[in-house]
Amino acid sequence: MSVVGFDVGFLNCYVAVARAGGIETVANEYSDRCTPACVSFGPRNRSIGAAAKSQVVTNCKNTVQGFKRFHGRAFSDPFVQHLKSSLVYDLAQMPTGTIGIKVMYMEEEKVFSIEQVTAMLLTKLKETAEGALKKPVADCVVSVPCYYSDAERRSVVDAAQIAGLNCLRLMNETTAVALAYGIYKQDLPPPEEKARNVVFVDLGHSGYQTSVCAFNKGKLKVLATACDPELGGKDFDEALVRHFCEEFSKKYKLDVKSKPRALVRLYQECEKLKKLMSANSSDLPLNIECFMNDIDVSGKLNRADFEEMCADVLARVEAPLQSLMENTKLKKEDIYAVEIVGGASRIPAVKERISKFFGKELSTTLNADEAVARGCALQCAILSPAFKVREFSITDVVPYPISLKWNSAAEEGLSDCEVFPKNHAAPFSKVLTFYRKEPFSLEAYYNCPKELPYPDPTIGQFLIQKVVPQASGESSKVKVKVRVNIHGIFSVSSASLVEVQKSDETEEPMETEQTNDKDGEVLDKMQTDQDEQKAEKKSDQPPQAKKPKVKTKVLELPIENSPQWQLADDMLNLFVENEGKMIMQDKLEKERNDAKNNVEEYVYDMRDKLHGMLERFVSESVNALSLKLEDTENWLYEDGEDQPKQVYIDKLAEIKKFGQPIQERYMEAEERPKAFEEMGKQIQQYMKVVEAFKTKEEQYDHLDEADVNKVDKLASETMIWMNSAMNQQSKQSLTVDPSVKVKDIRAKTRLLETFKIKDQLRTRETPPQKSQTTSLTWTLIKAGTHNSTLKTPPRLCLSLNQVHPSSPQCHQLPLADDMMERESSYSFFFFLSFFFFFRKHLSY
Repeated sequence: MSVVGFDVGFLNCYVAVARAGGIETVANEYSDRCTPACVSFGPRNRSIGAAAKSQVVTNCKNTVQGFKRFHGRAFSDPFVQHLKSSLVYDLAQMPTGTIGIKVMYMEEEKVFSIEQVTAMLLTKLKETAEGALKKPVADCVVSVPCYYSDAERRSVVDAAQIAGLNCLRLMNETTAVALAYGIYKQDLPPPEEKARNVVFVDLGHSGYQTSVCAFNKGKLKVLATACDPELGGKDFDEALVRHFCEEFSKKYKLDVKSKPRALVRLYQECEKLKKLMSANSSDLPLNIECFMNDIDVSGKLNRADFEEMCADVLARVEAPLQSLMENTKLKKEDIYAVEIVGGASRIPAVKERISKFFGKELSTTLNADEAVARGCALQCAILSPAFKVREFSITDVVPYPISLKWNSAAEEGLSDCEVFPKNHAAPFSKVLTFYRKEPFSLEAYYNCPKELPYPDPTIGQFLIQKVVPQASGESSKVKVKVRVNIHGIFSVSSASLVEVQKSDETEEPMETEQTNDKDGEVLDKMQTDQDEQKAEKKSDQPPQAKKPKVKTKVLELPIENSPQWQLADDMLNLFVENEGKMIMQDKLEKERNDAKNNVEEYVYDMRDKLHGMLERFVSESVNALSLKLEDTENWLYEDGEDQPKQVYIDKLAEIKKFGQPIQERYMEAEERPKAFEEMGKQIQQYMKVVEAFKTKEEQYDHLDEADVNKVDKLASETMIWMNSAMNQQSKQSLTVDPSVKVKDIRAKTRLLETFKIKDQLRTRETPPQKSQTTSLTWTLIKAGTHNSTLKTPPRLCLSLNQVHPSSPQCHQLPLADDMMERESSYSFFFFLSFFFFFRKHLSY
């Protein structure tokens, strides 16, 4: 089972996996751990990631990037309409009212939803993970900004399903960073002590997120979050682009914004310049060749001027931090550390303002780019049964307050109730009690339009069905369970009708006790009596007298969920099917390109070898082969530029008919001497044995003479064949096929080896020694020499020769006689020392 974390960013993506050695960020096919969040559409296939990034300039109208901010938004959204004019690609309205992206794909105009485009990117990240793990990937955790609304989160979940992924959790990016920070800490305070408060600041390319987390041993609790969804590294890029657009307009009379391709190139160069200024304070150049109208442009900028032109952007850094401290009611002295991540957090002016606000040095112990992906992978490992992970609980928060409103049954008009205030713990469930005689509807919405970076506060409509009155005609008691799940998505998870039936029997009074949900989550009970306006009796009231026994029956009620923005099941299935077709088309196109590349590679490779290592093996037909290679190369760039896969396969087979014999002659010439050498060694080995048998050597006298004669005959015949083949081959030219092949030589050698040689040439076995003692050899070693006249005590090495398994214990250690004679002055001392040592440690 796979354990994978995906950090899907605005500009770049990272993939982290859990392996036996821990969490690892894996590289893509370009050996880069950073995969651009970019999708490009062509006439035959899609390009995703790094391959798409290279087409941003050449195929700008059909290359999509920065689509993360369009999740869950309507096409009529003012935010979308404002951005539309600055995009290189075109947006279109989907039938559901959401945003679509219009591109040319397969030479047809297509409109893809944001969910489909994100699914394409997730498919690429999935392939990267599968390439690293060498197995299919299904379970995963995907990161989302902490400020994402319910509609945006539902959109990302749909995208994961289209990509064939089972998203175990949508994890807030700041929470993922906190998990990556805290799970490895060994010095966290125990649960009963005061928690350690750490601030996490994530300044990415498109969003600014902050959070305060309380850490105890084995526990992480998010206290609050604050954000600025419109502040990020892109704002610094745009400031640079505006500056150079004005400069080039005055200096070169160029209207950069009128040419989308030139504008894209300027954005790329400004991003590089921004990164360089983070490490250098001196003047840095910006040069672009053939920028517009074949004009080369240049400019320069330093860090001081850059910070001055970005003053309004930098001024927005402190506001979320101030909001964060106000929401948690913490003092700056209560903050243990401030950890910063995100690409834009490397800008010195940003770091300076954050450090000044908290009055302490910033911590950079985490990888600023990969921390989110690693945290997601850790969360996936915690949720997956395939890994045993240290116990670590994670409690997140609800970013915006959620309320419910409904029509009252007593003609009181519209009623509402806040069920989840801002920064409420999540995941979390609550139960609300209603008294109704008929089905009713609940509408969930965010009650903070000013804080919500989203024009429509509606979450969805939830219709509670099959509500009927009691048998007595009174209103039925309906319990509705609302929940913010692990993804941060709100839903009405269940509804039940409590049917009361009175009986003639009586029951003894008893006290009741409330319990939590079966799944262990905290269950906050909220009761609303709209018809009778009566509160339920509390369980701590004194016991009453005997009363008629009441039987209750609980009936589960169906719920019709109508989220504001979520794909319908039929539309989701259609998108899944279309994604599968596009994946297959990409695979077929890759195979076609590989076949074409194989032809091109063979042409260049063979051309080089014909004038190199294959030159000695080429006959007069070399001119014909060279001409064939040249014709094939010209064909590749003309008629063969765009051909089916089979055409390239046939073309490769055609030119290999000319080149393959030459390569085979080369391989034969390289391997033939080795094959003859192996055969000669084998023949020599057997001839020695035969000669030893004929000279009546004792170790071979057990062999049968007839068998030895057979081996002698076979070895002699093989030697004659080998000499004949070598002589015949030596007379042949290297430009013709060899008279004897390497496979024939090795076949003869194998025949010699398999002629029952082991049975026929087995030497007499030496009977096992019957010694019941352990034989030890003493060896004198000093400076790598054996010297019998050493004046200084030598270093002694003991070599255990044989220990018979039946010997009870070594009481005597026989020593080599020459050793005793050489060093009689001190060897007895060493003998006694090692005797007692081995007597103590060896026991048989």
